[in-house]
Amino acid sequence: THPQWLGVRDLVRNGRIGPLRGLTCTFAYFNEDPANVRHVPEYGGGALLDIGCYPVTVSRFLFESEPLRVVAALERDPRFGTDRLASALLDFGTGQATFTCATQLVPYQRVQVLGARGRIEVEVPFNAPADRPCRVLVDDGRDLLGGGIEELAFAPCDQYAIQGDLFARAILEDGAVPVPLEDSLQNTRVLEALFRSAASGGWTEP
Repeated sequence: THPQWLGVRDLVRNGRIGPLRGLTCTFAYFNEDPANVRHVPEYGGGALLDIGCYPVTVSRFLFESEPLRVVAALERDPRFGTDRLASALLDFGTGQATFTCATQLVPYQRVQVLGARGRIEVEVPFNAPADRPCRVLVDDGRDLLGGGIEELAFAPCDQYAIQGDLFARAILEDGAVPVPLEDSLQNTRVLEALFRSAASGGWTEP
């Protein structure tokens, strides 16, 4: 529901970067607190369940389809037993999405949307600041040093307030919520398939 993501999807739909072929995402932070819920296996801790849901959602959101198969690798913290590093590849048939998420890496997040004729870079994709504009870079690929980049700015906003307002409006007006429960269930199916893939070492169908 964040304006920068709606804007990115419009750019992809309108063919600004040509046919969508790939998406790469990195999402990481550093936390070693053993009392933190993210490090408790019984509570569903680990990188994939905590922040892996975001690149999966973004991939499905932009490809506007479900992955046909997925493959993943996990590295677990020997103290907590939770995955602290997860990498995955999602095959959408017409393109692929890759991501790495981690709970014990330098804090960083970025999304690259790769088309046949251009590229979109989302600078702060998930923890978008509410007090400053969000930047999205659109690159036509003419110059590896950035000569073909156009910067788009999206006005400051509170993405959680937007979600709350849209949800409230759906209730008050008896309309559809912007992200239905079925979407969350489908995202969970992909995450579960990634865990199965990591255990088996091979491709898995969601």
